[in-house]
Amino acid sequence: MNAYAKDTPLTLSLLTINDVCAGGKARKLFFQDGDDRYKIRCDMRATAYFGAGPHRIGDVLDGILAGCDRAQKTPDPLDTIPFRHGPDGRSSLVDYYRGVGPNPNSPSTLEPSYLYADRQRLTWDTLRSSRKTLVADTVCRDDDPPVVRCLREPAGRTVDDIRKQHGMVFKLEISNIDYYIVSKKGTIIVPR
Repeated sequence: MNAYAKDTPLTLSLLTINDVCAGGKARKLFFQDGDDRYKIRCDMRATAYFGAGPHRIGDVLDGILAGCDRAQKTPDPLDTIPFRHGPDGRSSLVDYYRGVGPNPNSPSTLEPSYLYADRQRLTWDTLRSSRKTLVADTVCRDDDPPVVRCLREPAGRTVDDIRKQHGMVFKLEISNIDYYIVSKKGTIIVPR
């Protein structure tokens, strides 16, 4: 999250951490053999909401890609921006939003509104589609300690507040990461 706030034109405005611990169940969803191999599993998911000006989206996307490009020249193990310029069409995404290129997916498809790589998904409000606000405020709706805990910083901030202040919202989701597992045999497992 810090790499986006430090190395891109985005303004970090809201951060949420969802921490979920659940007991093992008798049967798995797909393999109904009754062995899910754990008594308890805890995972964490981080979501950051950034503000940006809608008239600068081409520059903002270019800045995100450039942040990763710079990090590739001087690798930092804490750098977490996986999106970069290159032959994968992401430069054409910048051209599209600057108004100098076609839709990189296809002229007949919806406006591009996300990037996905590794364990990260970056989505943003659209500018040219009829539905402008793709980034919704689903922050901390399932807070139910001790099973589900949610941290929201700043506590009173909403996605609509960010949109009113900046004009548009970018949402960065980091996939769930297991951090604590107790096997059915009682062994504590710390995933890598």
